[in-house]
Amino acid sequence: MEGGKPSLALVCQAVQVLYHDPDPSGKERASLWLGELQRSMYAWEISDQLLQLKQDVESCYFAAQTMKMKIQTSFYELPAETHIALRDSLLSHIQNLKDLSPVIITQLALAIADLALQMASWKGCVQTLIEKYSNDVSSLTFLMEILTVLPEEVHSRSLRIGANRRTEIIEDLAYYSNDVVTLLVSCVEKTGSDEKMLIKIFRCLGSWFNLGVLDSNSMANNQLLIVLFQVLQRDETSTNLHEAASDCVCSALYAVENVDNNVPLAMQLLQGVLTLETAYHMAVAREDLDKVLNYCRIFTELCETFLDTIVRSPGQGMGDLRTLELLLICVGHPQYEVTEISFNFWYRLSEYLYKASDLVLHGLFRPYIQRLLHGLARHCQLDPDHEGIPEDNDDFGEFRTRVSDLVKDIIFLVGSKECFSQVLWHADAILAGESLALCSDNNQTLIEVLEQVVLLPVTVHIAVRYTSIELVGEMGEVVNRNPQVLDAVLNYLMKSLREKPLASVAAKAIHSICSTCRDHMSQHFRVLLDIARSLDSFALSSDAAIELLKGTALVLAHLPLEKIAECLSDLCAVQVIALKKLLSHEPSNGKSVDPTVWLDRLAVIFRYTNPTVENGQTHPCQKIILEIWPVLSETLNKHQADNRVVERCCRCLRFAVRCVGKGAASLLQPLVTQMLSVYQVYPHSCFLYLGSILVDEYGMEEGCKQGLLDMLQALCMPTFQLLEQPNGLRNHPDTVDDLFRLATRFIQRSPVTLLSSQVVVHLIQCAIAATTLDHRDANCSVMKFIRDLIHTGITSNVSGSSASLLSATHEDNFEVRKRLVAQAMDQHGQQLVTQLIHTCCFCLPSYTLPDVAEVIWEAMLFNRPMFCRWLENALKELPKEMTAGALTVTDKQFTDFHKQVTSAEECKQVCWAVREFTRPGLSFVCNIER
Repeated sequence: MEGGKPSLALVCQAVQVLYHDPDPSGKERASLWLGELQRSMYAWEISDQLLQLKQDVESCYFAAQTMKMKIQTSFYELPAETHIALRDSLLSHIQNLKDLSPVIITQLALAIADLALQMASWKGCVQTLIEKYSNDVSSLTFLMEILTVLPEEVHSRSLRIGANRRTEIIEDLAYYSNDVVTLLVSCVEKTGSDEKMLIKIFRCLGSWFNLGVLDSNSMANNQLLIVLFQVLQRDETSTNLHEAASDCVCSALYAVENVDNNVPLAMQLLQGVLTLETAYHMAVAREDLDKVLNYCRIFTELCETFLDTIVRSPGQGMGDLRTLELLLICVGHPQYEVTEISFNFWYRLSEYLYKASDLVLHGLFRPYIQRLLHGLARHCQLDPDHEGIPEDNDDFGEFRTRVSDLVKDIIFLVGSKECFSQVLWHADAILAGESLALCSDNNQTLIEVLEQVVLLPVTVHIAVRYTSIELVGEMGEVVNRNPQVLDAVLNYLMKSLREKPLASVAAKAIHSICSTCRDHMSQHFRVLLDIARSLDSFALSSDAAIELLKGTALVLAHLPLEKIAECLSDLCAVQVIALKKLLSHEPSNGKSVDPTVWLDRLAVIFRYTNPTVENGQTHPCQKIILEIWPVLSETLNKHQADNRVVERCCRCLRFAVRCVGKGAASLLQPLVTQMLSVYQVYPHSCFLYLGSILVDEYGMEEGCKQGLLDMLQALCMPTFQLLEQPNGLRNHPDTVDDLFRLATRFIQRSPVTLLSSQVVVHLIQCAIAATTLDHRDANCSVMKFIRDLIHTGITSNVSGSSASLLSATHEDNFEVRKRLVAQAMDQHGQQLVTQLIHTCCFCLPSYTLPDVAEVIWEAMLFNRPMFCRWLENALKELPKEMTAGALTVTDKQFTDFHKQVTSAEECKQVCWAVREFTRPGLSFVCNIER
């Protein structure tokens, strides 16, 4: 902190301003100043002094919070010889402040727990704490708090303690877990029915259950279980105590999920929960929703725990089907929030039964599913006086959506006909449409349903009409198999399109019918075209308008080739005219003045107009796209500073190029020229992405290779300048992503062209630097570029996902590719491997490791002896010092890792080795990063 250590008086003054100054700007300044103090070395001493001073709650809370934060994130700042003094000081503070405020006790307890987890020299911390404080009733409050948060912090992401240390901690806590249980039993005996203490006891017990270290056999007959269920059975139990007891039972059930290994405790928990049905009914009678929700959580966790046993041996022993009865009782509760708690179990049950594919088993569970469906249908009803359409994004709308998803999963057990009779006509609860479409076990039934739906009178509640339109849209496959109903369906949807509340859902349904009935819809294309020309006369959302155009384009692609050009021109005309008016500043006549609206519509038309064109035939869309190019070019030029518009222009051009492929080759030169001109001034990353599309389409054309390489080099110059700025890679992940997509396309389409160029060295250097980037898409693109680059020098055969895009013509120059890759690896291989190992250990989340492993695998395949030396050198550069008294990575682990990687026979073995090696977390990361 600049200016040296601040005085305690100044710190206390800043804390008071933070909590009590009515001026927001004063609070902001105090917050910034105190935050800077917390990050400084002075924070340790000042926090300790504030806790000793005990001036007021605010300053003590700030000090306790600071101490916790410093121990969590900056423990490396303290020399090992100070750890014991810090521990003793914290224990003294928590004892002296135990009556000041519960939140201060929690912060100090977390600080002590985090210290114990990182301070390897503090052996048997649980035993030490119990021996020191268990006989003093006044100290039990903070002792229980420490023992509660200690197991919770073992897997905290804030602590970089590593797998080796974590394993040691868990073993230590398991060893002393019986002492904790004995203490909790003793506390129950000492404090009797003291509610606050019982809450602490249950929280603590639940925490140890969650860590999975309690001995299930001894817990099965423990007095604590009896007390737990007694509390849950009593009608007079307070809300807070009830919640703590419920949480504890759920933790216990989760801990015995592998019931076959925990039979005694599992049986006790099963029998205990089954006794709670009466208490549940009492809570319902008293309209105590908090308790009802708690019971439902317990019943759901019970069913989740015993699910495997229930399906394996239904009705026998721990497969007791009374567990399902408890859940169905909850489904019968009038509040849908109660029912929703159980959804995950029903999903899992349906998955088990579907995989089992046992008709006898299905028959056994069918009555339970039928009762579930009945309850769901009742919950989904609207109130009789409800007006309008339920909002999709409010709580009730989201519940109905989740019900629809659940019905899709369970319908196979009861059949769509029965589901329809139970659910569809249950007032307005039309929510099984998608299920019916997915599970059409009776075609005639579905046709009858469809014919009834499209005849619904306009007097029906609008919510029913809305959902019926959704249903029609989801029955496209039925319509496709029964085209005689198509006219009635289209007529029904067209009428709905003209009503504002129904317009958007009708448009989406028309898109769905177009997608599944393309051939049958060809005869109705003119109707679709008329709709598309008049889109803005309907009250459509922008998404619905896009969906309708998408459906129209899908049908257009199925027209005879000779008709497509004229129809495409008509379909694009509205959008092109609107863009021209915007460019010439003509009156918009009520149409949108936002060019992205028209660009998005053109893009979706180009994207889905994909007719089948034989070799030698002129693409029917080619002429139209070449005619539209000047308008797109002028729009791009006019709005070149606006990233939003430029992105839409590039997207539109991307789909236009994809649509006609080689037919747009004449656009290449003017398009690239304009891209480069704008990119020099406004480096929008979408130009890099568009460049990758051009390389993908034209990179194998001999006449285009040099021009595309010139494009790449021109784009790279301003890109490298941008990424070389301070934090450039981290601040521009989209640019990194798109740059290496472009480079990868070059490797796939024209590897020798890129590998022979000067720019490849700079790309490799940039890629190595970017391997540290923890942005999912950017990192993936970087790794794919390096992997594909190395792979081009490994085999002349086109095989594997990495090589699938390599042209067979590249086999002729395999030796050239191999030599060029060898040159690149000789120059950059050691740096690459060193960076990858460092990156795995210190920079990247675990989900990126498979991509890293693939790069390592390719590098090893290319030159295994050389790679072995590179890896050995990389491992030697990793620090191996002691941290907090615990060696994070042993010499044996380094040796084993090297052997596992270099002897791997397939890529997944490399991935496993990297995962295992980086699992320790290397807690000295803090030293390196700072």
